Amino acid sequence: MPPHPIEAEWDRDVRGDNPLEWPDYKPPEDESVVTGRTQQYAFAEGRFDVMGGSMGAAHGEKVVRAYRRATEERLPMVVLPASGGARMQEGMVSLIQMARTSSAAAAHGRAGLLSLAFMRSPTTGGIYASYASLADLRAAEPGATIGFAGPRVVELTTGARLPDGAHTAESAYENGLIDAVTSDGGAWIEGALGLREAPLAPRRFGGVFGHTTFDDSAWGEVEQARLPFRASGIDWAARLCSSWTELRGVDPVVRAGLATIEAGRVVVVAMDRHALDGRPRPEGYRLAQRAIALAGRLSLPLLTFIDTPGADPSASSEADGVAGEIARTFAAMAELPTTSVSVCVGEGGSGGALALGHTDRLLIQEHAVFSVITPEGAAAILERDAGKAPELAARLKLTSSDLLQLGIVDAVVPEPDPTAMRLAVVGALNDATPGDRDRRADRATARWIR
Repeated sequence: MPPHPIEAEWDRDVRGDNPLEWPDYKPPEDESVVTGRTQQYAFAEGRFDVMGGSMGAAHGEKVVRAYRRATEERLPMVVLPASGGARMQEGMVSLIQMARTSSAAAAHGRAGLLSLAFMRSPTTGGIYASYASLADLRAAEPGATIGFAGPRVVELTTGARLPDGAHTAESAYENGLIDAVTSDGGAWIEGALGLREAPLAPRRFGGVFGHTTFDDSAWGEVEQARLPFRASGIDWAARLCSSWTELRGVDPVVRAGLATIEAGRVVVVAMDRHALDGRPRPEGYRLAQRAIALAGRLSLPLLTFIDTPGADPSASSEADGVAGEIARTFAAMAELPTTSVSVCVGEGGSGGALALGHTDRLLIQEHAVFSVITPEGAAAILERDAGKAPELAARLKLTSSDLLQLGIVDAVVPEPDPTAMRLAVVGALNDATPGDRDRRADRATARWIR
């Protein structure tokens, strides 16, 4: 049963039939799914002990009704699948339940309601490939069998032995298919619903939330922004968020979460320049797009933290469409119907950084920098000498004071006081209006149009 007290069970009397007149098949009296509500959410819990949790007509009907009722009552939906897939004894009548439950889940989502899936072992087949995978946030119990086809089916139909670890919760997590692997499903559900504090654990080496004094030149600001111990975006997310439910991605440079700041729910995307080389890959931008879409659909504000020398320019990223993913991230930010705020907390490098900075409020820390290109890149292109980067840094007008004067940013956040960051972020989230992102960019451009 769900990890919280049940207030009501729904549609207990719904029964299936034998549409194929399958020999010796008797639809179960107690179906392979239980639906209902707790005080906080609607739920659909699979029962593997009933015909392997398989989904026939009655299972699908109960799930569809549960989503529709959750939509009517404005409830989040929590699904706890445990299933081998579609019910063969009901043939295509079973299979079409994939479409029906997917449609009901999509309608629930369009209503701006959150859905969660906590997958138990096994979660496979038609349920995994329908409503279970459509949940906004997905987790699984450790060691659970997770996959479209069960391992035995794969091996017997293809003749190929699966590699060790395939079709497991851990493999799904490693590949970004689920967001968490946890034995405490109740705590994960409560954290995702914002019912309990579940803070983001700080990284082992932490991050310094102050600054070291350099000379006050533009190059000195670049050096300060790049300090190896300077707090990056994910460090600030850990510092400011009282709860964090990870949206799992496979690029460690870009992290995202459904979070709580000052008792308000918010979707956060945070860069981590200390992961790999600090340059986001295409999959990092795809994660950002997922987070932006979630914020818009749930009518939540979006907060981003920028800190990167730029997007990854490698051949593999190029082949994976990094330019297109940056463009789609810009488009997602432009179309976001809710308030958005971004803070550059270190280095903002070119379009790969600005993709997360096209927000209603763009803030920058006092000793952070933002530039069209790195000073080294500018020096290599314009002077054919990367050693002239310090000179080019001044010309690029990349410091926080330069950017404020140009109208590129809305405000400068003083350092080293972390309280100033909290006040600036909360104030911007409260004061910004959707559409300010375009108005600021238009004003900054208009100053230089004759």
